[in-house]
Formats: sequence, C-alpha cells, structure tokens
Amino acid sequence: MGSKRWTGPQATARRHGGLASWVAAITLAATAVTSAAHAHGPADPHSPACDAVGMWFDPATAETLAADQLMAKLAQRPVVLLGETHDNAEHHRWQLHILAALHGRNPDMVLGFESFPRRVQPILDQWVKGELGAEAFLEAVDWSTIWGFDPALYLPLFHFARQNRVPMIALNVERSLVSKVGEEGWAAIAAAERAGLSDPAPPGAAYRDSLARTYIFKQSHGEEGQADASVEEADISSVIGTEDFARFVEAQLTWDRAMAEALAAARQSRPAALVVGILGSGHIRYRHGVPHQLADLGIAQAAVLLPVERMEACNGLPADLADAVFVIDAAEQVATAPPKARLGVFIETGDGGVRVRRVMENSVAAATGIAADDIVVSAAGFPVARSGELVEIIQRQAPGTWLPLTIRRGGEAIELVAKFPTVFEPAE
Repeated sequence: MGSKRWTGPQATARRHGGLASWVAAITLAATAVTSAAHAHGPADPHSPACDAVGMWFDPATAETLAADQLMAKLAQRPVVLLGETHDNAEHHRWQLHILAALHGRNPDMVLGFESFPRRVQPILDQWVKGELGAEAFLEAVDWSTIWGFDPALYLPLFHFARQNRVPMIALNVERSLVSKVGEEGWAAIAAAERAGLSDPAPPGAAYRDSLARTYIFKQSHGEEGQADASVEEADISSVIGTEDFARFVEAQLTWDRAMAEALAAARQSRPAALVVGILGSGHIRYRHGVPHQLADLGIAQAAVLLPVERMEACNGLPADLADAVFVIDAAEQVATAPPKARLGVFIETGDGGVRVRRVMENSVAAATGIAADDIVVSAAGFPVARSGELVEIIQRQAPGTWLPLTIRRGGEAIELVAKFPTVFEPAE
C-alpha cells in the first residue's frame, strides 16, 4: 500500500477524534451492550457448544449443524447476512470462507458492504471489473474517511469479489444524514434530503430496549467506553419517552433501513441471485435492525449468521440470536499501532474544508479553541478539502509538536495552533 499506514478501529476513532462521526460509535457499542443484556451466568463446561469450536451451532436447538447441509440451504435463501466485529480479523476470515462455500453452490451472487456509502458505487463497479489496483481503489473510495478500519481486513473479501466478478454494492448512506437524523429527528429531514429512503419500520420492543441500553451507556461513558451489564431497568424506563432517545433510535433505524433497502433492491433486480451482506453484528443480532427492515420490505427469509467465541457459546446462547452461529476460539484482534496524535474532534467533509461536528472535552482541540461548526481549511500550511486529508496530517504529528491550523468561523478566517502533548496516550 505504498507508504500509507493504516491502523485498527478503536485506535482510528480515538486518535483521529471520531473521523467517522459520533454515529459510528452506536454500532461499535451496540453489540456489546446487547450481549450484556442477554448474558447467561457462568459457563457450563458440559454444554455441547463448549466443544463446538470450528463447527456450526443452532442456538434454537442447542445442536451442532452439518456444514454442507447448512450451506446448501443457505444458498437458496434470498439474502444472507454475515455479521462481524469490524476490527476482528478472525471474523473476516470466517466471512471469506462462507462466501466461498456459498458461491460454490450459487455463483449468481451479489455482495453488499456496510462500509461503503452509495456515492462510491461507480468505483466499486470499476474495482470488480479489474480497472483499478488495490491502492488506487482505496484512495478512490477515500477509505480512511468513509470507514477507517485497517483495509487489510477487508481486502481479501474485495479480491474475492473481483476474482469471481461478483458485483459489489454499497449498502450505506452518508453518515451526515444519520447524524442529522440523530440531531433533528427523521420527520425534520426534507424528503429530498433522505437519500431516497422510505420511512423505516418501527422497532420492536426488544430492539428499543437494547438501543436504550446503548444510549444510556453512551451518555454515561462516551462513545469510547466498553459496554457492560450495569444499565438498570429503571434507567431504561426513564429514557424511553424522551425526545433525545427517540432521535437516537431514528438515527439507528435510518442506518438499518438504508442497508435493508440496498439489499432488497439488489435482490429485486436479480431475483435468482444470492445477496450477501457484510455488516456489523449489532445490525443483525436477534433479527433486529436490518432483518426487521428487510421483513418490512417483503424479504422475511433473510438468514442471519454470526461468529461467536467459545466462551460466549459456553455461557449459553439465546435461542433467537441468529439462524446459525460458527464457534471460534478467542478473537485475534488487530494489533494496535504505536500511539499517535489525537486532535479530539468529530469531523466530516464540508463545503470548502473539513467541518467540525463536535469537540471532545479535555482534548487538544478544546484547549486550542476549536468549536463545533468550525471549518478547517488548512493544517500545517497544507489546504484540506476532505476529512481524510486532515486525518493524515494529524497522524504525522510527533509528540510535543505544534500544528498551525486555519479555520473559517462564520465569514472570518482564524489562525490557531494545536499543541500536542509530549506523550501520546495509547488507544484503549
């Protein structure tokens, strides 16, 4: 990949001050909070799932499944959803193996990715046709801005699609739309600004409950906390009827609906194709999120598949977790790169620069005097038009350095200097 350095997701989110905006944190936390809400006490070493590493397991029957029979059935489904934790290398290896198994049974396949907003669809088409190299492809889609996770995790999946000429589709919409829904509510968004999305189906009570847990934990610990089971039922009741929580739910539903509509459209355009979605587990666990929206769109038979670690399986899996799970050993997380500079802002590409959506408390940005809605137009003397450009400049800063910034606030240009600490804290 030339000289460009890529890092893991939590490191990316923390060091770059939330380059993908606050909405990315919803899904990063949702799976952990939902899992905590369904925890099952001590592991039972006599559970069949404890001996099922490397095997498929049916949560509903607590029995192992024959892989060949399962794959044959899945290949007949209209949509198959493969969950993941975005920075888990083992999850992506599992996805690649499933793609190969399904493709061998139904080569008429379409592969959709949560990681891509719809505006980059022409670039995905170019990649699949073999018209772009890997580095050119990542640059063209502006990977560091739209997703930010180590591309090495996803490239084997992209190469699989390219090698087999499997169409890749972008499932997502711009994060700015989801953020705006979270700030103003779905009803406040003009129809012309909804990226063509129809009204999302209302969430079920269980999904609303799990989102309430995520919301409460996020409010208490921030986007970077690790979820646990500490959320009380009384706390959930206290937020369910609030306007802020309602907007939070609508933001998540917008995300779910966007991906469901893209998957459904792919199936409609190719009725015989097997449409496979690669997306975060938080969007599909318990058939909440995307499966629920797909059912509202007329596709009730979408299959939900998840990788689970041995200890999670030993603890007992809820019967409605997924159609099937694959049991793996303890996850191999992507190695964290050495700590790098963090400005402490949530940003997005704006008009004529990089817009600051939010400034984190006690951050370098806060000490510098950067404010929400500022437009960063240059950094270190270099003009910045995209958030990825600002991210790369920040990454290059050494401990103790000063970074000159030019921002536009209203109609006025302001010169600021961001002063980085002499020691960078490691990403958690």
